[in-house]
Amino acid sequence: MLAAPTLFITEPITTDRLVLRTYEERDLDDLYDMQSRPEVARYLYWGPRTRPEVAESLAQKVAATHILMEGDIVSLAVTAKAGGPVIGDLTLRYVSAAHAHAEIGYLFHPEAQGKGLATEAARVLIDLAFTRLKAHRVSAALDARNTRSAALLHRLGLRREAHLVENEWVKGEWTDEVVYAVLEGEWPAGEAPLGAP
Repeated sequence: MLAAPTLFITEPITTDRLVLRTYEERDLDDLYDMQSRPEVARYLYWGPRTRPEVAESLAQKVAATHILMEGDIVSLAVTAKAGGPVIGDLTLRYVSAAHAHAEIGYLFHPEAQGKGLATEAARVLIDLAFTRLKAHRVSAALDARNTRSAALLHRLGLRREAHLVENEWVKGEWTDEVVYAVLEGEWPAGEAPLGAP
């Protein structure tokens, strides 16, 4: 197994409107407010979570501050730059060192949706993957019914590369999965190719 470039998140990352930082124990109430909602969990592998389940999830996120090898994950909490509760949850996973492949994931509170905040935050994840992890390819996989998430990825310039029909049994039903991706040479750092097909 090839060693991956390393990534340590030691300081918050700021954008025009957001702060992306590592998780802390004090984030339990905010994370529970997101993960316990049926509308948030609708297209995820898990259903609305109980408080103990969220506490277990948070413990994993608190520890996920660095990437040292393939398979490692960085989890980031998203807050408004002006302060307030955690409104988003981001993941960056180094899938393969041999193939220089990273994958992003994101989850936002319903009250924070529709404002371009998830797009702003996801752009940072892709920048990190290409600039810090030296990824060749960044992908995202989602339930094919999640059209809002697909639109976000399209706005960022990721292309739809695959539609896997009824490939997973999730929550008692067969579901389709779609995969979006962008290559390092197609991604100008800090400036997403918005509207690209």
